[in-house]
Amino acid sequence: MLQLKNSFIFAPVKTGYSDKTGVITEKHLKFYEARSKFIGAVTPEPLYIDKGLRELPTQIGIDNDDKIEGLKKLTNTIHKFDTKVIAHLNHPGRMANPKIPGNYFLSSTDKACEMGGATPKQMDKDDIQHAINLFTDAAKRAEKAGFDIIELQFGHGYLSAQFISTKVNDRTDEYGGSFENRIKFPLQILDAVKSAINLPVIVRISGDEMIPDGIKLEGMIKFSKILKEKSVEAIHVSAGTVCNTPPWYFQHMFVPKGKTWEFAKKIKNEVDIPTIYVGQINAIEDIDNLKNKFNADYFAVGRSLIADPDFVGKYIDKVKGNIRPCLACAEGCLGGVRSGQGLQCLVNPKVGKEIDIFEKAEKSKNFAVIGGGLAGMEAALTLKKRGHKVTLFEKDELGGQFNLAHLTPNKKSMERLIPYFVKEIKNNKIKVIYKEAEKTDIIKKYDDVIIATGSKPSEIKIEGLDKFYWADILLKENLPKNKKVLIIGGGLIGVDIATALIPLNNQVIIVKRTTDFGEDMEMIAKLLSLKMMKEKGTVFSDHTHIKKVAGKTVYAEKDGKDIQFNDIDIIVVSTGMKSFNPLEEELETNILVHVVGDAKKTGNAQDAIKDAYETAKKL
Repeated sequence: MLQLKNSFIFAPVKTGYSDKTGVITEKHLKFYEARSKFIGAVTPEPLYIDKGLRELPTQIGIDNDDKIEGLKKLTNTIHKFDTKVIAHLNHPGRMANPKIPGNYFLSSTDKACEMGGATPKQMDKDDIQHAINLFTDAAKRAEKAGFDIIELQFGHGYLSAQFISTKVNDRTDEYGGSFENRIKFPLQILDAVKSAINLPVIVRISGDEMIPDGIKLEGMIKFSKILKEKSVEAIHVSAGTVCNTPPWYFQHMFVPKGKTWEFAKKIKNEVDIPTIYVGQINAIEDIDNLKNKFNADYFAVGRSLIADPDFVGKYIDKVKGNIRPCLACAEGCLGGVRSGQGLQCLVNPKVGKEIDIFEKAEKSKNFAVIGGGLAGMEAALTLKKRGHKVTLFEKDELGGQFNLAHLTPNKKSMERLIPYFVKEIKNNKIKVIYKEAEKTDIIKKYDDVIIATGSKPSEIKIEGLDKFYWADILLKENLPKNKKVLIIGGGLIGVDIATALIPLNNQVIIVKRTTDFGEDMEMIAKLLSLKMMKEKGTVFSDHTHIKKVAGKTVYAEKDGKDIQFNDIDIIVVSTGMKSFNPLEEELETNILVHVVGDAKKTGNAQDAIKDAYETAKKL
């Protein structure tokens, strides 16, 4: 038995907080300490078992005995809260990162992932034995370092799954062909690890790889029965493969919530083994649903604990306050890691900054915050928590442009953020004045002012263009059906608008001066949005400059040649944003002014929240 103090497990989420030697850093210790108090067990990020098998240059290693001392610091930090620590061991096989010097690539096959990656060597028996030894040596180190449980990664398109999957495994020897042959290698890993240590072992699998010829639930039920016979303590059921179906692997907001829960329930019922449920468990109602309808044994929570370290503490009523919602957007948790900046979060600017001490201000001041979008609300809340008096000015409704974010397909989760902020503003008793702030509202009434007036669409001058929409076309009263729509501008906003118009049987043409449609979008959202657009017949016109509009005809130039778009019913302009802060010059000679978010520099929601927090934290 796992014998945890409760049923909540922090799922393994890559942080990118190490250096290129794979050691534990102070940043790791503070990050996990902040999330360990109310959890039954914490699974730190996947630990690499060989320096040549890294997914990130800044991944934590367990490949050498010199890592044990640092890993002990981590387990000791987590154990302070009577919380168990799980060592997640993984061999990526052909999915090792090809951009990391010194990495090598092995698999059941000699074929590279169709979605990209290095060409692997098909493993021979020596390679197989070496891989088994890597797992056993890593498990021994984990035991010495104070880990309580071992989790073996047999899913998600990594090496063991590359043997199990008929899509990947094309061998003709004893490790290929039949189901029994294809599961032989992972079972050898399991047997060797269990023989080498005295710790409980759990196994993570993909209940379904979500591709026609990949791993399927029926096979995983059969596999799980064998794992039970081998005394595996629990099955951790996820979905997808990092090679073919990354949205399922990452449990992105574009995939339906609950599918992995169905897989887990089926395995639990068929196999009668403790089962760990995972995948977008990011609201109180999700946990209640899993308890009442799915009879879940354990809940693996990842990004929800990134967005709010006290997510579980608030659920079990050990911590008071609103839950800062995870949007399942992958903007910070995936984008930050991929960019080399380390794990971040769109909604929580403190992620990765746990090492910084948040202190009360030495002197309480009276602040005005102008603009009630995400940046303005974050600035107001941070100032209030610093001990300042705060008044927030907003001419329309709190939330600003982010009120439109959830109106595009698959982004409904975005609608949870503004209500959280509004509730926080109310609970913190921050006064909101609903009017457009003027100079006379501020001067001699406040000590400092923060301007968070956001941005406005960039102006565009095209002959004959006198009626057009921006993102406001997404509002219910503006949303067209059965129309031919030309979108000028193919960045994030333009692509989002296109995906909202297509399901309503609108014919969409999208033009861009460059070639990168969906520029600056989060990777998975971009890939899936462009895929949907192409499948629905969207016309993409790159290197295109709009010259003139005459009635329903739009005249343009593409690659130096004149073209035209005919029978256009509606034109949407999404050619970028520009900062909007008209009060800065008026106020700065009379009062100390601080500009934050898009009003200072246009960016995305994460940039706005982070900038507002960092600025207000110093005031």
